[in-house]
Amino acid sequence: MSTKGARIMYTAIATAAGRDGRAVSSDGKLDVRLALQKELGGNGEGTNPEQLFAAGYAACFASSLQFVGASKKVDVSDAAVTAEIGLSPNGKGGFRLDATLRVELPDGIAPEVAQELVEAAHQVCPYSNATRGNIPVKLVVE
Repeated sequence: MSTKGARIMYTAIATAAGRDGRAVSSDGKLDVRLALQKELGGNGEGTNPEQLFAAGYAACFASSLQFVGASKKVDVSDAAVTAEIGLSPNGKGGFRLDATLRVELPDGIAPEVAQELVEAAHQVCPYSNATRGNIPVKLVVE
């Protein structure tokens, strides 16, 4: 499937100067203090890029799950997604991310249907599509 000439539906714009400082969106709705994590030698008194990525991925995946659920006529309105984003050395002098998505679905959804919904959401979600083949993503249906 070609994306050549695809119409961009929305563009988010944010500016930051590193892990210590602020990240601000162009519309001012996001304005957060950033700080290096204590685990990495910082003071941990602000949020960090991994937390922001986790929040974005969880929200995006939950919305994709809603989209898929509606198309399959399965009520997933009470679903919740928790994203865990790990940061580790990549063995080449840099760093890598990995992701675990823990998906809680409403009671009464058969396990095979739940797995099908989560797999379908993983194909729809822009974060999943952006990370596919770049970082390991583990899907856990709880």
